Amino acid sequence: MNHAFPIHYIEPVFRPPSEANSLILPVTNGCSWNKCTFCEMYTAPQKKFHVRNEQQVIEEIRKASELLAVRRVFLADGDALALSTRRLIPILQAIQEYMPTVQRVSSYCLPSNVKNKSVDELKELADLGLKLVYVGCESGDDAVLSWVNKGETFASSAEALNKLAQAGISRSVMILNGLGGQALSEQHAKNSARLMNETQPEYLSTLVVSFPLGTQRFVDAYPDFLPLTQAQLFHELEHMLSSLTLNNTIFRSDHASNYLVLKGVLGKDKEKLLAQIRQAIERPQQVPLRQEWQRGL
Repeated sequence: MNHAFPIHYIEPVFRPPSEANSLILPVTNGCSWNKCTFCEMYTAPQKKFHVRNEQQVIEEIRKASELLAVRRVFLADGDALALSTRRLIPILQAIQEYMPTVQRVSSYCLPSNVKNKSVDELKELADLGLKLVYVGCESGDDAVLSWVNKGETFASSAEALNKLAQAGISRSVMILNGLGGQALSEQHAKNSARLMNETQPEYLSTLVVSFPLGTQRFVDAYPDFLPLTQAQLFHELEHMLSSLTLNNTIFRSDHASNYLVLKGVLGKDKEKLLAQIRQAIERPQQVPLRQEWQRGL
């Protein structure tokens, strides 16, 4: 990191793939929940959750504006929307003041972050530039969510997604393929599709549950977990997509964790995407699948 760069980062820093060209602006460190048994992103000691000093963040915005022409800003870390509306407003106002070229501000968002924010508060944040949030729902199945200690339910996720929609904030939802293991695969797929159908997000992506630091932390809390084989992952994905009745949702399954890259719009591309999945199930040798060494978190 160039020491002259005015923004202070505590490594590692994470952001969605689609924010590769955005200015990453930490307003918190770590994740306010950080109890999900499958997640290793914020487990390092230096990533303990805390809220960054507001004046320091605003000064970093001012200084960065003197160096960069910024079009997009991603508020880091794990769930910037853990901040109250009162704390978020001055930061968004500073971005507007010092970076008038910014077209979109985005953030990760836990469904629980939205619970204590009214639709009017969310609309105020949207008016100040917060146009997109990445919501890690992971599953729509209550049993899966409970087993992995997500701290959410189908109902809490649906309520948050619908509230965001009412406020005019676009939602990019993430579902974890394979999160329920073999025992809960069918209901994980079914209820994840049901959650999407009831909320109609603008964007939907699937990632494969992965454990680059090993499975011990997960297995300790989930001892009966049997991971899905590659073919079973495809069957689960087929089940979920078959159950989707989305009207105009951009779908991506192109994260580095995925074996099979899929891109389309649901529902117009639903049959095409299902055909690609079925080919991967029936004739995997004829499909350009990622090899294990090519995959990552």
